[in-house]
Amino acid sequence: MKTIRLDIEYDGTDFAGWAKQPGLPSIEASLEETLGRILQKRVSLSVAGRTDAGVHARGQVASFQVDDDSGAVADLAKLRRSANKLLPPAIVIRRASKARPGFDARFSAVSRSYAYRVHNRDYPSPFRNRFIHYYAGRLDQELLRQAAASVLGRHDFTAFTPTVTEHDNFMREVTRSEWRLEEDLLVYRVTAAGFLRNMVRVLVGTMLEAGRGYRPVSDLPELLAGAGRPAAGITAPPQGLCLEKVEYPDGPESS
Repeated sequence: MKTIRLDIEYDGTDFAGWAKQPGLPSIEASLEETLGRILQKRVSLSVAGRTDAGVHARGQVASFQVDDDSGAVADLAKLRRSANKLLPPAIVIRRASKARPGFDARFSAVSRSYAYRVHNRDYPSPFRNRFIHYYAGRLDQELLRQAAASVLGRHDFTAFTPTVTEHDNFMREVTRSEWRLEEDLLVYRVTAAGFLRNMVRVLVGTMLEAGRGYRPVSDLPELLAGAGRPAAGITAPPQGLCLEKVEYPDGPESS
């Protein structure tokens, strides 16, 4: 079998998330149906990050397997071009490549990096509201930085994921957690080997409460010690969140 790696970006606004859901548009269904149409066989994708409804990706990675004797993937640049012509305009395959033996987009990944963008001023932007969270209240950037620093390291993130969940292990190690002012946006950047459902959005919602002065920064260590979901803040809206990058051992997993 050959393993094909796809590097993908998408505007998640009009999709119910990555995962297939009956009767709803999804990134996974769009890609599998398009690739299946081109290859004339069923395609099943493995993905690095199962993004939620309305969440975007610049650096999503997926993979699938095909028979060694399949001539349909002999020209992967042609496969990419053909797929991009058929896919919805909001989904683009940036690169298709042959992966090394044993590669799996989900299980081979060593880290995922997300960014959450906040437009913090007293009026919104009609040109950017699909990709940022507009927040009008005054935010103290130093308090945001202190809150983000508390997230670094290995913690119990039970408070930052829905109470009803498929997860049974809530420990995660965060290797990057920081707020930066990038042009006129406040951007939260976070990296970990893996994330719980809604984890980044609840972290952002909680930190925005701290930055507004509604919650002391000292709450963060207590929340990260295994508090329940009701103790943390609101879930920030999805449009500000983007999967930026997925990393694999030894760099690019292609040959």
